[in-house]
Order: sequence, then structure tokens, then C-alpha cells
Amino acid sequence: MNLALWIVAGLLAVAYVVGGVGKLIVPKERIAAFGRSAGWVEDWSAGAVKGIGALEVLGGVGLILPAALGIAPVLVPLAALGLAMIMVGAVVTRVRRREFGLMAVDFVYLALLVFVVWGRSVVEPFTG
Repeated sequence: MNLALWIVAGLLAVAYVVGGVGKLIVPKERIAAFGRSAGWVEDWSAGAVKGIGALEVLGGVGLILPAALGIAPVLVPLAALGLAMIMVGAVVTRVRRREFGLMAVDFVYLALLVFVVWGRSVVEPFTG
């Protein structure tokens, strides 16, 4: 189980850091031009998109770095919980925009994040 949690957390960390950095460096208008799945940025200000990107980067780093360094590994499930809250917001945004087909990906991310929260809080917590 520990290996599965590391793998899932690692894949999520890469996805969120890459996605977050993209939101930080790419202008909102160019993100919206990526296609239908990125249309959500039209509902948010440029600053809010950058803020979401910053939170995604911090959350992605928080999924791996505290445990890898052995410094405050309790932050791992908290980072996963924070990212799960972002994904709940993504689902709400998709519902408001009536993008029900696109919600499947959001639910997959949400399920994986809940798995990390549960796994690192209950099943395989980091103990010092």
C-alpha cells in the first residue's frame, strides 16, 4: 500500500505542478484558447487563475517534498486535502457551466486525492 500511495502521490504531484506552473506563466486568454476543457478560465479573473495555479504548485510539492525530506510529513495528507478542495471547486464550476462530460476527469483526480488523504491519514501514515 505504501508503494501505491507513493506512486499515486508522485503522479498527482507532477500533474499539479505542471498544471499550476502553466496557469502561472501562460496568460488567461491563451489558456482559454486551449479548447473546451479550458473554457472555465473565462469565469475567473486573471489573478484568480494565477492564484489557483499557485495553490496547485504548492499542493503538488506538498504531496511529495515533506515526506521525502522527512520534515513535517503530516503535510502530505493536508496537501492532498487542499487539492481535493480545489477539485470540488472544479466540479462546481463544471456543473455551473453544464460541462458534465468533462467532470469525469475532475472526479478521477478527486478520487485519487481522497485515496492519498485516506492512505496517509489512516492506512500508512508517516510516523516519526
